[in-house]
Amino acid sequence: MDATTGAVLYHKLQLWEPGMESEEEEEEEEIAEPLVLSLRRLQNTPGNKVGGLPGAWTRLLAGLLLLAVSSSLALRQLQGRNSPKGNLGPVDLPASRHSHHPGVYHHSAVISPAATCSQLGQELLVAGGNVVDAGVGAALCLAVVHPHATGLGATFWGLFYNGSSGNSTALTAGPAQILAPGLGLPTALPALHLLHTHFGRLPWSHLLAKPAMLAQKGFEVDAPLASALAAQGTEGLCPLFCHTNGTPLGLGAQVTNPSLAAVLLREALASSPDLVGNALLNLLVRDLGLELPSVQPKPSLEPALQLPLPQGVLFTTPGPSAGPELMGLLESTLHSKTPSPASCSSPLQTAETPVSSALATVDSHGSMLLLTSSLNSSFGSGHLSPSTGVLLSNLEASSVPSTWACPLILRGNLDDTEDDMLGLVASGIPRGAKAMACTLFNHLTTPQTQQQVQHQAQQRPTESPGICGQEALLQVVVHAEHAQVSSIPSGCCPFQGY
Repeated sequence: MDATTGAVLYHKLQLWEPGMESEEEEEEEEIAEPLVLSLRRLQNTPGNKVGGLPGAWTRLLAGLLLLAVSSSLALRQLQGRNSPKGNLGPVDLPASRHSHHPGVYHHSAVISPAATCSQLGQELLVAGGNVVDAGVGAALCLAVVHPHATGLGATFWGLFYNGSSGNSTALTAGPAQILAPGLGLPTALPALHLLHTHFGRLPWSHLLAKPAMLAQKGFEVDAPLASALAAQGTEGLCPLFCHTNGTPLGLGAQVTNPSLAAVLLREALASSPDLVGNALLNLLVRDLGLELPSVQPKPSLEPALQLPLPQGVLFTTPGPSAGPELMGLLESTLHSKTPSPASCSSPLQTAETPVSSALATVDSHGSMLLLTSSLNSSFGSGHLSPSTGVLLSNLEASSVPSTWACPLILRGNLDDTEDDMLGLVASGIPRGAKAMACTLFNHLTTPQTQQQVQHQAQQRPTESPGICGQEALLQVVVHAEHAQVSSIPSGCCPFQGY
């Protein structure tokens, strides 16, 4: 089935569909006053010069790009002031008629490895965006603040379930392609833009605005990034992530990446989907002294793999992700009625697990987006492109499956629209498919009662930022018309919602 046909188009979420007046009476009123993110002139920050371009020309170009994006967003707002899509900026959360426990929300939620990016996802949701807008925006944010695990040079896989239509779609990266030995061809921008084009609601330029601001104005080094810098060293990463004496930046240090900000702003102005990623690729090949590759990255949208279960239907991503392996493990485990102790007691000692990043968004109508990405190694190739501020992956072997990618969604009984839904996505877990299979099997064989769900929700999470991102399992649930998010280890990844 062609993923671009009507069968997989993302219907508008039920919150906006006609005929939902009775349900809307229970929802909060729409935010009436749209706000625009304030974009300022780029500055040539010391220690972050754009290689290959004189500083004055760089500042002039960046300033023109910022002015163009700001004008475009303002024009869109004026045109859509009387429309739900006119709410394009961060706004105050609507007053709730009843309180929820941490991780439980009446409308929608986002969970990611960085608090800044979870906050951005929430802002996009409140501004009228859907789970795809929030997920793609958070992924672009992580590309700025977590360059050790993801970025514009990363490979992305995704799984989207449309609670309105019941369709499931996989974002597939395809086999890894190389730009040069040890340097993977970047696919992040084409992949995320493709997903947003088919299923997003807010303008593409709006999703790029705040990540560009973070790259230009600066962001704080959080615990995962500080830990990765301490372990990696600074070779190839200076001056962006180094002090003047060459030592790596530590926790709380401020980082600016004006070259990356300029790339994001150029992408915001791309006039055609075919042009998305071209500006980045042109700058990369110039930095490396290469010619443009004859084969461009071609991410795609495909129907998700499905596995009928007594409890409902399981969805996951096709190969070369680890989705087919996950399907095989589940079929074998469910057929035997019990997993072997060796398979679920502890992860097996395997080769080094690729460094990866994961996030999830969910709404109370059953729509879910699970995204996972990887540069393969920490900081990927380990060589920073001076003209773009981007680190490329070192994913090369096209014949090796993406063992780190196996997001799954379990839809309960399709005949019961009130039945629960479960989404799982992991990052940095050895033998990810096996860990996911065991987690799902335990969920199916020991169903939780309503009291247990409430008890877990009442346990206020304790932030553990040092372990957030790697060896983490994110869980999203739709239960009793509420969106719930959590993580294993508990509280390791920040979440936001409303």
